[in-house]
Amino acid sequence: MTTSNPHGALRGVKVIDLSRVLGGPYCSQALADHGAEVIKLEPPGGDETRGWGPPFEGDTASYFRGVNRNKKGLVVDLSRPEGIELLLSLLENADVLLENFKPGTLARWGIGYREVLAERFPRLIHCSVSGFGADGPLGGLPGYDAAIQAMAGLMSVNGEADGGPLRVGLPIVDMVSGLNALAGILLALHERQHSGRGQSIDIALYDCGVSLLHPHLPNFFASGRVTPRSGNAHPNITPYDSYRTGGEPIFLAVGNDRQFARLCEHLGAEVLLDDPRFADNGKRSVNRQALKGVLEGYLAGHDGRELAEALIREGVPCGAVASVDQVVAHPHTRHRKMVVQMDDYRGIASPVKLSRTPASYRNPPPSLGEHSREVLGALGLDAATVEDLIRRGIVRG
Repeated sequence: MTTSNPHGALRGVKVIDLSRVLGGPYCSQALADHGAEVIKLEPPGGDETRGWGPPFEGDTASYFRGVNRNKKGLVVDLSRPEGIELLLSLLENADVLLENFKPGTLARWGIGYREVLAERFPRLIHCSVSGFGADGPLGGLPGYDAAIQAMAGLMSVNGEADGGPLRVGLPIVDMVSGLNALAGILLALHERQHSGRGQSIDIALYDCGVSLLHPHLPNFFASGRVTPRSGNAHPNITPYDSYRTGGEPIFLAVGNDRQFARLCEHLGAEVLLDDPRFADNGKRSVNRQALKGVLEGYLAGHDGRELAEALIREGVPCGAVASVDQVVAHPHTRHRKMVVQMDDYRGIASPVKLSRTPASYRNPPPSLGEHSREVLGALGLDAATVEDLIRRGIVRG
């Protein structure tokens, strides 16, 4: 089995991944897709998302399988001194250590970054993903995506105008935290080329949640007002909302006057272009409810899906609302190769398309402890020593 890609953009980079659930694994899968060798260490009970089902594929939840391909799987009990020694052996020739333990966990185990790791492994890049960081009023507290969505203001701006705050329907904070961890690791790898030194990266879910509040925070900074929830509508742009048609609803994302003119011309609604209420985006935003009512009158004579296809080809940003199964079946999804198929594994492909060193999909997510013997053998441990570690419960193979 190979989990590294000799032609990938991150070939030669070795990552020890202690993270679990989503933010960290989302990051390390992206690293692995682009050629890094990623060794995923799990506790004896495994990453908890292995049980986050149904649906299950075999005995592993699809949730786990969605973010753990291209990795070698090793089970080590880090609560025991022998497990820590194995981890330190793995770090001898590693570039990155990724973890999302509660802050202070590594120090409690006697391997804190500042106290031990930076001294022993000066080129090591340590990336910590936590809920709130290590200090401050909320420092050290556990963080979970939905709770951070609430606390960081995301729920307050999401939902219908006449409804309550609503969680975004996917774990956006976890995934954005994973992407920020990826960015931080790549920045640190680049800087190390000049300094020869590693560093520690602090990624907090809370920070990442707050960073997503565009344009709501800039609007607040400028006006001093908290804008109310607007459903699908954009707080700054109109028409930018979902609209009823004679068939399926469509989403219009008209960002300038030229696009608005093309929309009106296609609908035979040129009279709107002479209406002072809709003369520019500022006036359209003030009169958004009136405009929506008028537009839906024109849209009622059209099939939504056919209209969306026609409008976008005329340069009007627009889309019919698609379900997940329709996205999978869409010919452009196939054309962009956004679904990975390996034997019985299907997953979401990397959206990053590099011309010379593209992502590659080499191995499905590992079963629990699948590569323990292989990884420990590569450390120079003989078979008898490995079997003894397994017998004593320090390693699972």
